[in-house]
This record gives sequence, C-alpha cells and structure tokens, in this order.
Amino acid sequence: MTPARALSLHRRLSSLEQRPRHCAATQTWKGGGGLLYWLMKYVFVGWWLRLLYRPWVEGLENLPEDGAAILASNHVSFSDSFFLPLMTSRRITFLAKSDYFTGSGVKGRLIRWFFSAVGQVPVDRSGGRASEAALQAGLTILNKGDFLGIYPEGTRSPDGRLYRGKTGVARMALEAGVPVLPVAMIGTEKIQPPGKVIPRIGRVGIRIGRPLDFSRYEGMESDRFVLRSVTDEIMYELMELSDHEYVDIYATRAKELRDDARAAEVRDEQDTPDPRAAVPAA
Repeated sequence: MTPARALSLHRRLSSLEQRPRHCAATQTWKGGGGLLYWLMKYVFVGWWLRLLYRPWVEGLENLPEDGAAILASNHVSFSDSFFLPLMTSRRITFLAKSDYFTGSGVKGRLIRWFFSAVGQVPVDRSGGRASEAALQAGLTILNKGDFLGIYPEGTRSPDGRLYRGKTGVARMALEAGVPVLPVAMIGTEKIQPPGKVIPRIGRVGIRIGRPLDFSRYEGMESDRFVLRSVTDEIMYELMELSDHEYVDIYATRAKELRDDARAAEVRDEQDTPDPRAAVPAA
C-alpha cells in the first residue's frame, strides 16, 4: 500500500474513531493511535515483516467481523505485539507495560513515542490501584466495541513455556460480556528470544482458537473461584493451541527463581578456591 492510499484509508477510519489523546500510565484510556498505526501496518513495517518472516495464520475465520472481543495470547517474544496485529484486518489495542512509556535517553524516548503513537495503553503492573486502572482501561476499549489484546501471563515467558494466567483477563471478559479468543504465537521466541534486540530471520505463525463464551458466569465477576476457573480454561486452550509445556506458577515467580539460581551460581564460583593457588611455586 502506498502512503497516499494509507492516508486515504486513515481519513475513512477517522470518521469512526475519536481523535487520539495522550494518556499517561495508569490513567483511564481516552482513545489513541490513529494514522501511525495504519502507516506502520501497511507502509513502514508490515510489508517487510511479511517479506522476511512469511507469517502464517490459522483460524482467521474465528475473529468476529464486528463487536468487542479479547484476544488472549501467550507471550514468548517482544515481537508478538507486531505479528498478531499484522495478520488481522481489524485493529488490536494492547495493554503495554508502563516501562515502555517511562524510559530515558534516546532509546527510551523512541520507544515511548512509538507505543504512544500506535495507541497502545500503558499499564502499571505494581498491583493495587494500578491493577484497577488497567482493568478500567481495558473495559473502556471493549465498551467501544474494539479488539483488546492481552497477555494473561502478565509478562514474557522466560523460557518459552506457558505459565499460570492472571485473573484480570477473566474479570474483563465477565464485566464487559465479551468472548475471549485464545491466540498462540508460534516461533517468535526463536527469532527474538528475551534479551535479543534485532530479530533473526525465520518463519513465525499464529493460531487463533474458537471464541470462548463465559456468559454462564454473568454477574459473578467478583467471585475469585470463578475468575480462576475462567482463567485456567483460557490457559488450557492456549496450551492446546501452542503445544507448549504448561507450568503452574506465575512467570514472574519463574523469573525470580531463575535469577536466584544464577546469583547462587555466581556466589559458589566466588567461594570456590582456585586449585592453582594451592600449588607451591617451583
């Protein structure tokens, strides 16, 4: 798509969307994105992503043509948020961690500009009032009839496995009364594992499952047992779609255990005497 066609597309869409307004982290979402989202998708980024990574997708027919829905995906790579919107005709707004909006230096400013410009919503993951603000931001998107993208694990998987989901996705689904579509990202952890800045060249895929209807739990969004049951059902579908091993702890805890193990290894290496030091000089 040429820039002129992208501009024409944006003008048609602008009649349906509010003008984007800046939203600071943990505040209520007021709309966002706009022209840059479509330019990134069709002009600046999308075409070469398709060319280099040849993404494949299964289950596009499961996406509703209109109306709100939650797209709940596993999260194994930073690039997940690029490939899923690339392969869907409707716009997806993600809840993005607030760290992307608070970085310093040139890199931090560029990241903040990019995520703000494409209409992603900053979310403070510290819990408490911040969690409630994230919930309300997601509900605002859904109440507009839009797609909301969310990673139920709350953070990227440290090793490619699927970890326990947090119940925020269930609460939003029940409060908004919308279906949840499980989405499995395939192979993105191979092209861009955690810590790698520039992705490798390789093929990636997306599997979109059938919509999950939780209307049977209407009015029970305050029941923590219901929220856990709904979340576990979503995670089970993600496990089936992705064929990834499931680990029944939170990914944040898995990262803590990994970091503790690495720190212990470093201490052991420091405490182990160098055998060469015990050899008397000739």
